[in-house]
Amino acid sequence: MIKIVFLDAKTVGEVPNFRVLEKQGALTIYEKTLPSEVIERCTGQDVIITSKVQMSQEVLSQLPDLKLICVAATGLNSIDLEAAEKLKIQVKNVAGYSTESVAQLTFAMLLHLVNHLQYYDSYVKSGGYPKSDIFTHFGPVFWELNGKRLGIIGLGNIGRRVAQIAHSFGMEVVFYSTTGRNNNINYKRFDLDTLLSTSDVISIHAPLTDQTRGMINYEKIHMMRPCAILLNTGRGGIIVESDLARALDENLIGGAGIDVLEKEPPLENNPLFKIKDRNKLLLTPHIAWTSIEARQRLIDKLAKNIEEFRKTIQ
Repeated sequence: MIKIVFLDAKTVGEVPNFRVLEKQGALTIYEKTLPSEVIERCTGQDVIITSKVQMSQEVLSQLPDLKLICVAATGLNSIDLEAAEKLKIQVKNVAGYSTESVAQLTFAMLLHLVNHLQYYDSYVKSGGYPKSDIFTHFGPVFWELNGKRLGIIGLGNIGRRVAQIAHSFGMEVVFYSTTGRNNNINYKRFDLDTLLSTSDVISIHAPLTDQTRGMINYEKIHMMRPCAILLNTGRGGIIVESDLARALDENLIGGAGIDVLEKEPPLENNPLFKIKDRNKLLLTPHIAWTSIEARQRLIDKLAKNIEEFRKTIQ
């Protein structure tokens, strides 16, 4: 029976189907693993499951029994892939498990910001509505998504799903390819500056690379329309957070919904926590991927990756 260790199970939360991993071998589970604990916990293990634990060349070279690293995520940033290849350690990630979940939160954020739901909810609950002399209330102006332009940065699986949902709202969809290689025939491809300056909503669904890091800075935000809503459910680091805070304070754009930050969890002095009008900014703690269905799919696909590996060594 192969030996499997899950180094940071806390990163996937409580999932009903977690036991499918136990069927793949002798499973040891740790909620969290500190850098100083990695080598000891991985020694003698055939398979490592991890989401965020760093697996460097130095670590991998001290694990002669290790044959497979299963990343409980899509991104492979935490793994030294070159070292793994030299040491003949397989690396498998999980892709496509959170597409629906991320797309759903993208529109939850958008609708919350566009319709000013926090204001109207507070108006009713604070007792303002019972005192009204008419049946409705005219607070912050909101607009319809129908007929507006959605600019998507990164038209991968999630970006395409967001585009499909936007189409159902009657939105026009355009996109910017961060690699320059995507030529989706269903939507117009714009350069970044044109997309930013003409879109009513900008939604980021790109990976963090040398090209995308800091891509949305103060200069770029300044190009956006005053009514524009900026959303990021892609990767922290793509937006320069201090520049976004400044732009919101200067009312350069209508608002922003941010699910991912450059450092997670963030520092207490993150400039986004200090903006003047908090209604212009919706912040969530990297939850777009965490629907219960998405996490169940993640566990199932991790188990499948290990099962496929087992077949190759039998």
